[in-house]
Amino acid sequence: MLHVRTTSAICCCAILALFFAPAGAQGADVASFAANTVEELARGLAKEAFVPPQENVPEPWASIGYDQFRDIRFRRERAIWHGERRNFELHLLPTGWLYKYPVAINVVEDGIARPLQPDNALYDFGALVSQPKADTPPIGFSGLRINSPINRPNVFDEVLVFQGASYFRGVSRGQAYGLSARGLAIDVAQPSGEEFPFFRTFWVERPARSSRQLVVHALLDSPGATGAYTFRIAGGAPTTVDVDVKLFPRRDLMHVGVAPLTSMFLFGGNNRSRMSDFRRAVHDSDGLAINTQGEQIWRPLANPRRLQVSAFSVQGLKGFGLIQRHRSFSDYEDLEANYERRPSAWIEPIGSWGSGTVRLIEIPSEEEIHDNIVAYWNPLEPYAKDQAYAFAYRVSWPNDAPRSRVSVVRDTLSGPAIGAERKTGGIRYAVDFVGPDLANPELPKPLLSSTAGKISDPVIVRNPNTRGVRVDFMLTPGDAEVVELRLELRRGQALASEVWLSQWTK
Repeated sequence: MLHVRTTSAICCCAILALFFAPAGAQGADVASFAANTVEELARGLAKEAFVPPQENVPEPWASIGYDQFRDIRFRRERAIWHGERRNFELHLLPTGWLYKYPVAINVVEDGIARPLQPDNALYDFGALVSQPKADTPPIGFSGLRINSPINRPNVFDEVLVFQGASYFRGVSRGQAYGLSARGLAIDVAQPSGEEFPFFRTFWVERPARSSRQLVVHALLDSPGATGAYTFRIAGGAPTTVDVDVKLFPRRDLMHVGVAPLTSMFLFGGNNRSRMSDFRRAVHDSDGLAINTQGEQIWRPLANPRRLQVSAFSVQGLKGFGLIQRHRSFSDYEDLEANYERRPSAWIEPIGSWGSGTVRLIEIPSEEEIHDNIVAYWNPLEPYAKDQAYAFAYRVSWPNDAPRSRVSVVRDTLSGPAIGAERKTGGIRYAVDFVGPDLANPELPKPLLSSTAGKISDPVIVRNPNTRGVRVDFMLTPGDAEVVELRLELRRGQALASEVWLSQWTK
């Protein structure tokens, strides 16, 4: 818990007035900026009543659609620090379409924060957009994009984007954008409805020419909490973001999500029966991975018929993430989406987070345009009003979760049984494991259990196509509404694989 210090109300209000000036305001003053500036802003803001942001997008930008919005492109030659031989450039993203709330963006140098001013000259407007005239109001900022030469020397490719609420997305070398991270999640899947905290203001520190790290600060606000965030961003293989958070609840937060991730899963080999689609799979992530001091867990994702909320109680959390493990074009057969290039996201706590659970929310969806998967850390004790909390973590954007020497789940396949078992509602499962241990001439022993229904004895065979093994078994749910399944490979008493956990629902 943080030590709460008092701040001059007059000073705090003056700073808030400066940084909450409308994003389109001209002539905004510069201000001093120190290491604790955003923390003091968040602390002071938490003592005030929440003021919702106002839509501040003038016409013609307020009414543009998706295609028009995509036809507004930031001019690369206008990037912040362009041509200065630094390892980062900053692009400014416009408001419009879904992005109705402008944000303030400041550049910090030598302890001084200078607000960036909207200017239509920053953008190229394509044929689908009305060309701005001299008297057209400037288009505000909805977020920022960070570019760095992660793929080729001297070619600045996208690394990270902050845009919309508290969302940010990253990519590593050779990847394409997919799932998102968020600053905070509040009341996910609760009957009262989810609350979406948002970043009001950003401060970006001008990097030294030799620096491989870019520092971004952000002020988070919502009816439930305020927060001061520092992001230390390093592009590469993988791209990493070290996140330091100081959080100040305005009310008791009974259902708070730390380090939340948001993704999309429409169908895969484990539940494509109700999807009529030429593609073999459609998803940004195909599994939730959790690493603890004792075991590695793999939970294949699902697109359920009704909302599913799962909680995984872990001791000694080392990390968790939403993972895209299928990495071949043939896994998807989609020429446009490039799902095989979508990143995974891995959360690694810095310091102890105490007791809690990893939560997985799976929301029914019929279209791939909707994010329907959420994962986050839920602390055991609620965050209390008028208290202060500090936590830190690293989010990276690798191709897979960190691995030890145990075998991992490569694929989960399931479908209705055939023959007599089909009449009894049987479900056949095939789980593929791969790993160097499986080259051992002696096969490991599969251990299978279920919380309900009936399961057959698991059968393990070598799979020459994956150079691993496959475990087959049958589940007959009977009258059960929900069945939790657990499968692992063992050699003697030693765990030889990830622990495969799956949930069947009626």
